[in-house]
Amino acid sequence: MNMLNPAKGESINLARFAWGLAIIGVIFFFDQLTKYFVLNTDTFNALGCLNGTEYCGRIELSSLVDLSMVWNRGFSFGLAQSEGIWRWILAGVQLAIGGLFFVWLLRARYRLTALALAMVVGGAVGNLVDRVRFGAVVDFIDFSGPWFGIQFPLPDALSFIEGIFTAPRNQDGVLGLGFPYVFNIADSAITVGAILLIVDQFLLKRHS
Repeated sequence: MNMLNPAKGESINLARFAWGLAIIGVIFFFDQLTKYFVLNTDTFNALGCLNGTEYCGRIELSSLVDLSMVWNRGFSFGLAQSEGIWRWILAGVQLAIGGLFFVWLLRARYRLTALALAMVVGGAVGNLVDRVRFGAVVDFIDFSGPWFGIQFPLPDALSFIEGIFTAPRNQDGVLGLGFPYVFNIADSAITVGAILLIVDQFLLKRHS
């Protein structure tokens, strides 16, 4: 079923829009559910370490992945850390970007476009709720390794590299093989959605 948008003269596919809303809801639900688990598990000490006065906890699972509580005051994967008034400015930017993508979802012509946009919006809403509640986002999926115990000693000239990926208290002059950022389900949805959106836009250009 399609509905005409009088302002733009464009047709809105209500079925595709409803499908997109369902995806947003599923991503938001599982993102908040997993964060609820982290926030309410004593091992992680999530609320205790919110202000940096105590250490956050972790649960070691394997040589590939662990669960490590980290408060992220920036964008996905720790970019653009912000506190104070900048917390609200960052929240406003996220809300504006999410709103633009939501409007785009209304006008999406293809299912892949709707899927990609819904994943980005669902992830953005999940992280925005954290930022409004706590001033920071709950991150806990940790692939930093070292994978299979593989590590690389760093010479003094390259010691600054460890500082990019590792908190000062955890720096030991050794860089392990792994993914350096701790993230959550919302970050994963945003990343996959953005990749799908890029692929989708190239496909649209090719078809046109």
